[in-house]
Amino acid sequence: MEYTAKSIANLISGEIIGSPNTKVTTISKIQEAQKGALSFLANPAYLNYLNTTKASIVLINKEFVPKERIKPTLIVVDDSYKAFATLVNLSQKLKNVELSGIENNSFVHKEAILGENVYIGAFSYISQNAVIGDNVKIYPQVYIGENVEIGENTIIHPGVKVYHDCKIDKNCIIHSGVIIGSDGFGFAPQKDGTYLKIQQIGNVVIEENVEIGSNTTIDRATLGSTIIKSGVKLDNLIQIAHNVEIDQNTVIAAQTGIAGSTKIGKNCLIGGQAGFVGHIKIADKTNIGAQAGIVKSVKNEGTILLGSPAFELTKFHKSYSVFKNLPEMRNEIEDLKKQIKLLEEKLGTTNK
Repeated sequence: MEYTAKSIANLISGEIIGSPNTKVTTISKIQEAQKGALSFLANPAYLNYLNTTKASIVLINKEFVPKERIKPTLIVVDDSYKAFATLVNLSQKLKNVELSGIENNSFVHKEAILGENVYIGAFSYISQNAVIGDNVKIYPQVYIGENVEIGENTIIHPGVKVYHDCKIDKNCIIHSGVIIGSDGFGFAPQKDGTYLKIQQIGNVVIEENVEIGSNTTIDRATLGSTIIKSGVKLDNLIQIAHNVEIDQNTVIAAQTGIAGSTKIGKNCLIGGQAGFVGHIKIADKTNIGAQAGIVKSVKNEGTILLGSPAFELTKFHKSYSVFKNLPEMRNEIEDLKKQIKLLEEKLGTTNK
């Protein structure tokens, strides 16, 4: 699609420096952009590219406005990165609006309920009593189980599997390979050394405006629900076990593992490869560093944790100042032991 500088500026409340009739048809990085591309400048480290870029339009922060005339048309805003993200989101929404209808080789059960303007890609399977809201986009090779509910404007990318009875609210984005509602890891040990499977009869509930990265798995509850609350953002390759609850607007990076029945509060930031034991509670606004091991509940809001097992930031820094020097300290202790031994031998008091 083609956009003018004027139409773009109107969308993001920007001020134009240059021709309002400049047109763009694509989006590119400022250092790679060619004629007809829209780009943005948010990081001062890239200021030099403003003079060399071939982009036709560049979004720019007010503090970066050059004194001399440059080639691209500029659109000046308070936050160019935010403005750029807004435009990209609008562009993607327009693309998704164009998708509609049921493609060949897909299956929709006669008792499934579809809203208006739904798209279902080829080789997808929509089970009995599934309820699909208005403007939902289901890409190819998706499985939607019995009694699943999907809210309006949600996008489900190729290869997603949503097991029976799970619920996904409106405006969610589920990326390729995600599995929602597979069995929780529940087995009871027996006297003969074998394990008895505990049937997982709960479900998964995902509230509105949640985004889930590729190949993340969210297990169904043993009883009740595994709950992902509104605004949560999950990266790729995350494992969320049965009966976990993640509260609003928490962000979790890739390869994190959360054991069963753990409750994570609102607005938490969790780094990649963090691990949580089960049956603990994490206070709101907790920040957890990458590869941290969380082995007990966090009670105080705003706590920052590092390490494995994890402990509070100030204590971690104090400890780090010690353990980073352990090799040198060990050598010093060994030298002292040798000196003490020599001294004892001279004094004739060697311990036997």
